[in-house]
Amino acid sequence: MNFQKPKGTMDILPGESKLWQYVENTAEEVFSTYRFEEIRTPIFEQYEVFQRSSGETSDIVSKEMYDFEDKGNRRMALRPEGTAGVVRAYVENKLFAPEHVKPVKVWYKGPMFRYERPQSGRQRQFHQIGVEAFGSTSPDIDADTIAMAINFLSKFNINEYKLAINTLGDSESREKYHNALINYLTPFKEELSDDSKRRLEQNPLRILDSKDKKDQEIVANAPSILDFLTEESQLHFDRVKSLLEVLNIDYIVDSNMVRGLDYYNHTIFEVMVTDKAFDNKETTVIAGGRYNGLVEELGGPETPGFGFGMGIERLMLLIDDDTKAKMNSESLDVFITTLDENSATQALVLLDQFRKEGLKADRDFLDRKVKGQFKMANNLHSKFVITLGEEELTNKKAPLKNMETGEQVEVEFDHLANKVKELMGDN
Repeated sequence: MNFQKPKGTMDILPGESKLWQYVENTAEEVFSTYRFEEIRTPIFEQYEVFQRSSGETSDIVSKEMYDFEDKGNRRMALRPEGTAGVVRAYVENKLFAPEHVKPVKVWYKGPMFRYERPQSGRQRQFHQIGVEAFGSTSPDIDADTIAMAINFLSKFNINEYKLAINTLGDSESREKYHNALINYLTPFKEELSDDSKRRLEQNPLRILDSKDKKDQEIVANAPSILDFLTEESQLHFDRVKSLLEVLNIDYIVDSNMVRGLDYYNHTIFEVMVTDKAFDNKETTVIAGGRYNGLVEELGGPETPGFGFGMGIERLMLLIDDDTKAKMNSESLDVFITTLDENSATQALVLLDQFRKEGLKADRDFLDRKVKGQFKMANNLHSKFVITLGEEELTNKKAPLKNMETGEQVEVEFDHLANKVKELMGDN
């Protein structure tokens, strides 16, 4: 039997994983400058965590979620997105308590799961990086967090993008818009897709997010939520727009954008990129918004929130070849070649010293001839090579060869690590 990875999953192989680490480390570096700290939550939760947060009418819950009954007859689900689990952790661990500095800012990374058709940049097991800020109703934090998303993309030389923003308003705005949408869509009920017919009764805003072409034609002339905003909602949205302009961040307002999850309100946004990696189709790489009310939905106190998520796989497709080459060209600091068993033993002692000093070091473990060992050192792009034999063990000195210049010096065993670091500092 030939075992294969499940459909819609991928193996991240040595070499490739360096690029993943680069993306994750960059996220930590950027987000920490905005005072976001990492949080880690389980990859599976109670089914109701996602049902209550994402909404039963969302595609995620109704079509895509991996849910199952465990051995204790509890209904569980693999997380399809990161926000709900973070909110659950926020509530359960009482991060809203007075001792925690507000707003509470966290970021996360890890695998998510959705049962959908695998495609470029999206798998059934995919990976997200996301951020959440709890405790502030200010539109200023909306703009600040959007700016962080743009700043993060710039670290990968992704400067050609389209930022689309919209507002879903407060509860009063949404109620008025909800009624207007029903009045507009009801005459088209028989022309709507089956999903949209169901949503017309439960959540008509979701129809605006339909991928069905006929649905899209119908909603093209639907009323805009921008015409139903309360004064407070309008002021919030105007402030976000003015701050983006102050920060020199270009944007467009897309009044039909609703996002795919039910918990959003007020500001929502998407950052889209058109690139050959996506067959030159406009593709969303970062998206998010405000979700006042979600914390209460999962049993916590009234707490506003704002955040975004991004698919790592999609982001990786946009990283330029120079960056990828740089990741794959990282070299070894020291390689030790050995001539016999005794020198192999001493090599392990030296390797231990080098590694404790933070040097990347290795030796042959397959009993290769000396020529083969030097070939291995070249294949690993080792900066320095040390050769150990009977004479070196007797004198407790070894030749340290700079592989770039060919220069070689004799160094006592106890000083080898410091000498390598000294010479590396000169390079």
